[in-house]
Amino acid sequence: MSTLFAALAALLVAGAVTLVIARRSARVARREAGPPPPHPDVSLSLVPFLVALGQALIDGGEPVSSVQQTLGKVAAVNGVPDAEVVVLATALFVTAPTLGTVQTAVARAGIEQLRLEQMDDLHRLVRSAERGQVGPADGLGELNRIRRMPPAFGPALRVAGYVLLSTGLALVLRADWIGLWTAALLGAGVGLLQLATERAPMRWQPFLPPLCAFGVAAGAFLLARLAPGTGVLAPLAAPLVTFLPGALLTTAAIELATGQMLSGAGRLASGSMRLFLLALGIIGAAELVGAPVDTVIGVSSQPLPVWTTWFGVALFGTGVVLHHCARFVSLGWLLLVLYIAYAGQVVGGFFLGGVLSAFVGAVLMTPVARLVARAPNGPPAPVSVLPAFWLLVPGALGLLGVTKYLGTDPLDGLDTLLSTAVTMVAVALGVLLGSEIRWAHRGAAGERDGSGARPARRQQDG
Repeated sequence: MSTLFAALAALLVAGAVTLVIARRSARVARREAGPPPPHPDVSLSLVPFLVALGQALIDGGEPVSSVQQTLGKVAAVNGVPDAEVVVLATALFVTAPTLGTVQTAVARAGIEQLRLEQMDDLHRLVRSAERGQVGPADGLGELNRIRRMPPAFGPALRVAGYVLLSTGLALVLRADWIGLWTAALLGAGVGLLQLATERAPMRWQPFLPPLCAFGVAAGAFLLARLAPGTGVLAPLAAPLVTFLPGALLTTAAIELATGQMLSGAGRLASGSMRLFLLALGIIGAAELVGAPVDTVIGVSSQPLPVWTTWFGVALFGTGVVLHHCARFVSLGWLLLVLYIAYAGQVVGGFFLGGVLSAFVGAVLMTPVARLVARAPNGPPAPVSVLPAFWLLVPGALGLLGVTKYLGTDPLDGLDTLLSTAVTMVAVALGVLLGSEIRWAHRGAAGERDGSGARPARRQQDG
């Protein structure tokens, strides 16, 4: 009950902050409202700009339906409402009539992951391009600058950030003191390995998740043998949090729910393969150490007090900002979204059970993230939503399920995998419903960031 009351209090405080943001953003929108900007002359750089912009959005993890909508708005504001855009999870096709001819371009995508600071600049560019404030040529130059951006923080700070996010998530998972220090130590090792292999060729990237999973699991299982009663879940799942495909699986569910079958199925397969790679490393470590795989679900018999979970959310958000190089001025906004997601999950779990708790958290965090993006120094919604996906941790459940299914308890593993699937769908539906709340808020004013032209025709990949 104390945790429930704390979650309700957190939601009340966050709701008051959100109301203030909404009123201020409404005043700013009224001051900025005016006639749509004139269409610039159509140039041959429009199609290359659309392709490069679509590639960057896919690399940033955007659902293909959102990418299609964005490219359609940019094409329409540049005087080409008849552009045809087809977006897949790994490629995109753009066709547009320009200067009396028809230009067609095809490009691959999804081969590089953007940092949070790059996603921040990217979505600010998207906002300007949708309003016609940035032309195609200037937009291409800005995209090249974003791609070449060096990390905002040095290696030492980024490793320290990974230690903080591992420690914070361990607190959320109710670790004891031994498990907490183990999670921090293993997080430092994973953070160092990630930075060391950041520039490694793509053909070596599939080996990183099982390697990290093997090292983390070996340390966690050794801890379980040397200190009986210490939970294994926190020191195992916390250092692997950025490998858990929670956001990828949720995006796959969103795309499948919105009719993007090819992209949704592809992301689902990719996320499942990531889980199997992690499970392979965990099972190998269990065989080496001699610990049974089913101890992966172990929770400490003497966890830290419940209030430390709320402190863990703050540590987690700070670590995400440092390791993934988000703008430090956006830390407060990111923590606001994280606390709303976590508090909503606690309240939802109390009334609806564990599976639907993630649905409540997603419903509450999505409109707040969209609203925070309107603040003068607020991060774009994808920047604040991605860490919240990690905190809701549907990928952690999937990792446990795959590990147990490949190990000694296949029936319990299937049950956990089913719970993961339901949780993933619940988060996806929560995000979709939260997005509709956002559109209902804007519906009275209409689309302010378009040009008044009809949107470009878009095709679904299914």
